[in-house]
Amino acid sequence: MIGFLKGRLALKLPPSLMVDVNGVGYELEAPMSTFYGLPAAGEPVALYTHLVIREDAHVLFGFGTESERRLFRGLLKVSGVGPKIALGILSGASVEDFLRIVEAEDIAMLTRIPGIGRKTAERVIIEMRDSVQKLAAPSAREGAALGPAAASPQGEAFAALVALGYKPPEVTRLLKAADEPGLSTTEIIRRALKAAAKP
Repeated sequence: MIGFLKGRLALKLPPSLMVDVNGVGYELEAPMSTFYGLPAAGEPVALYTHLVIREDAHVLFGFGTESERRLFRGLLKVSGVGPKIALGILSGASVEDFLRIVEAEDIAMLTRIPGIGRKTAERVIIEMRDSVQKLAAPSAREGAALGPAAASPQGEAFAALVALGYKPPEVTRLLKAADEPGLSTTEIIRRALKAAAKP
């Protein structure tokens, strides 16, 4: 099993991308949530991966965070949900949004995602209800030096805030509040903590 890839981003053409790992080009499919965090072509990148073996192909999927991969794997266990639908869900909702959708049993929100009908949405909510807490729990690897932004100030700030005890969904929200190009890691953390202190 291939757990992750580190290399240079050779090509990005949603939903496909290629990572050059020491001269070998790995083709992957990724959700839009991962594409938003990708660097420019030619830049270093690291992705968590999941390999799906079918009769006619071996398909490698790439994810920017461990929580995205956990959600993808959780969705594959839902009756009638394959990799294409799972990618569609991750492209249409962040992990945090998906957790809120399941907790609120918001079928209407799920059916807005292309390829998701009412029956599929109902099945996803029913079958994912018990596992959402595991998906929400921060992983020991979350924010570790692996994600595409791991070497970036945003990635370092994410890891630092998780280490401080903030949950990943909360960290994502705080980092959005501190999102400004060119900020150092310390400045991002300072602004995120300031945003967390606001009532």
